[in-house]
Amino acid sequence: MLDISAAEWTAILLSLRVAVIATLVATPFGIALAWLLARKDFWGKSMLDALVHLPLVLPPVVTGYLLLLTFGRRGLVGAFLADYLGIVFAFRWTGAALACGVMAFPLLVRPMRLSIEAIDRRLEQAAETLGAAPWKVFFTVTLPLALPGVLAGMVLGFAKAIGEFGATITFVSNIPGETQTISSAIYSLIQTPDGDAAAGRLVIVSIVLAIGALIAAEWFARRATARLHGN
Repeated sequence: MLDISAAEWTAILLSLRVAVIATLVATPFGIALAWLLARKDFWGKSMLDALVHLPLVLPPVVTGYLLLLTFGRRGLVGAFLADYLGIVFAFRWTGAALACGVMAFPLLVRPMRLSIEAIDRRLEQAAETLGAAPWKVFFTVTLPLALPGVLAGMVLGFAKAIGEFGATITFVSNIPGETQTISSAIYSLIQTPDGDAAAGRLVIVSIVLAIGALIAAEWFARRATARLHGN
């Protein structure tokens, strides 16, 4: 039961690579958007907030189809990237990372935004009165204080990316060794004769990774909070 095959290891390692890349690329955008939503008032803020959280409520297949229309080889953005920059997302592992990043983005942004909103603005204002530029206030005051939320958001986003299926298989299909993640590998195995044992192994791996990510998110948040308070 625990004898993981080479094909299964490939799916596991690809899932980890896709989730790590998706999380690392999405994090800077998530921090910036979380700060914007937490600190600024502007026309259309509610609409932007709704768009950020839209992947949570849309069927994943719809999100994947929209990604295909936008970033496909002949999509609105994909055609330009492919023709002029040589970047192709559709049916590539990079496309799987893009789909996972989009689906995980709401879970990544939410803890960051709440963490920034919880910061006492008087601390930022004190730094500004001492002559610190806005960017310096952000990197020396806001970001360190928001670190627990940033770390929690990153780990939750990673966990979501590990388990992503619907948008990924719609956008990049289910190509072994290229786009077949743990979720799509399980989907293939449960439809093949004698695939239950292999599917069971991947299910166990998925559960272990998900629980580990959730525990890590809590641990990182507690540790970062303790350090901020000098404990």
